Amino acid sequence: MNPVRKKILERYEQTDDGRVIIDVASGRVEDLYEDFDRTAPYHRKDLEEDLVYYLTECVREIGRAEFVIRFTFEQLPTEELMNRVRTSVHKFFIYQKELEAGAMKKMLRTSLTLFVIGIAILGISLWLGHLTIVKGERSFLDTFFLEGITIVAWVSMWEGLAMLLINLFPHLNRIGQYISIAEAKIIFELQNADPQHA
Repeated sequence: MNPVRKKILERYEQTDDGRVIIDVASGRVEDLYEDFDRTAPYHRKDLEEDLVYYLTECVREIGRAEFVIRFTFEQLPTEELMNRVRTSVHKFFIYQKELEAGAMKKMLRTSLTLFVIGIAILGISLWLGHLTIVKGERSFLDTFFLEGITIVAWVSMWEGLAMLLINLFPHLNRIGQYISIAEAKIIFELQNADPQHA
């Protein structure tokens, strides 16, 4: 294992079977959720923004290590409330995964469109260049125009390719993170007590 990665993982507590524990301490279950809609049931509320950021940053930091999420409360919730938390975490991050997948598809379409447009313009440029050669003469304006549209073609193709290379892997990483969190085992613990396992 990479020494840096090993050092990072050593900062986390681990389960008996070696999985990393992502610890979330909270006073109440209510604190895990955004409070802009107090009347909505928990499974329909968004998770609190700082909690989402914390979970995704922890998963990014530990990389491919297996993990569990442990919620520690001052007062242990009922079994029904624990199940609601598990469900809401799962649904929230599945929804985030779907949003990210949608953004990735949009990026891929834009990238492909730019690339195809570039190829089409390059084809037109080559065709017009061939026509001027057949005519046996090429004026300064012909050359200027052909060089210009050739540059436009290459810029369009490069923009499409660069967008793909720069954005594809971050999208895939975020999708992987969201799936990992959505499928993670969630345990609950009262301070100084044995964990209640999912």
